Amino acid sequence: MAGAISDVKAVFISDEVAADDNFIVTAARPNTTATLANASFASGGARVLSVTTAGTSDNGKTNTIVGTDVFDQVLTEVITSTGSAEAVSGASLFKTITSITSSAQFAGNIVVGSIGNVAAQAVGGGGRVRLKGFSIVSGGTAGVIEFIDGTPESGTVLFKSRTIGTDNTTVDRTIPQNGVLFENGLSIRYNVGTIDMMTFFFA
Repeated sequence: MAGAISDVKAVFISDEVAADDNFIVTAARPNTTATLANASFASGGARVLSVTTAGTSDNGKTNTIVGTDVFDQVLTEVITSTGSAEAVSGASLFKTITSITSSAQFAGNIVVGSIGNVAAQAVGGGGRVRLKGFSIVSGGTAGVIEFIDGTPESGTVLFKSRTIGTDNTTVDRTIPQNGVLFENGLSIRYNVGTIDMMTFFFA
């Protein structure tokens, strides 16, 4: 007699893409809408964006960023520049970027990209998920992996795991019974450099 068919699926994440402060917009002084050099990051993961100015008289000027979050839902964030030439980071994690619109032309060039190593990806497409197990191959630095019910911006961290910090060392975990339930979708937040690859088993 044939055995029961499993409903468990697997998703694979590999993200070793370093931060790049001009990956989305290279040096430009847009009057309104910036020309995008790229609309997403090479890893497929979501990143916190930063706007870096070269001018010194741009205090209070804004860039409105429109794109999508880890679950492919519309996400908007406004990043306000200061009066000095510096990088200002947002708080949201963008998977894709649709447009970046300046409130006024900047005195000097701006670039837009990521300057931090925080990243996030979704498991299961944003719907109700039961996590059954995971396998994480560590990068060369120890770090924390957060398992979030909902988006990284507003969801609830249900539990955490830690990479070992020895490159190519694997941590495997099987979750008993029906697994851990993520009613609002499962997103994984991590730091680039602490993982080489991750596999998540869910139903």
